[in-house]
Order: sequence, then C-alpha cells, then structure tokens
Amino acid sequence: MKTVTFTEFRRHASTLLDDVENGEIVRILRHGHPVAEVTPLSNDLSETPSWKRPGLKLTTKGLALSQAILDERIDMGCG
Repeated sequence: MKTVTFTEFRRHASTLLDDVENGEIVRILRHGHPVAEVTPLSNDLSETPSWKRPGLKLTTKGLALSQAILDERIDMGCG
C-alpha cells in the first residue's frame, strides 16, 4: 500500500492510478490524516449493486386489495 498526501496525489494522479490498475492500493492523507483509499476495481463486474436490483414483489393468496375494497364498498351500499 502506498500512502501519499493529497497534494502529491493531485500532482501525480495519472501515475498513481496506473499503480492502482496494477493492483496497488493508494491511501490519501490530508493534514496527516487518512481520508481515502483508492483500490483496484473488482474483477467481478457481474454483481449488480443492491440499489440497482429489482425490489421484492409481494404477493398474497386471495383477492387483490383493489377487488377487496370494491367488494366492501358494494357490501356497505356505497357503489
């Protein structure tokens, strides 16, 4: 792992990103404190992030909710 200052990262970003492409991890310091790590991208690009995956589809047995509401309205004399 390489550790560089933010200023050094800005000055040598292209070279440092070449290092990341070759598997190196670069830690960036600002005022002496670590603020970021640049890591190589995972080779498994097939995994879709959870926020892009379709949500769960909830189903239930029996009448659809809309039909149950309509039936109730008829029973109450509203329709």
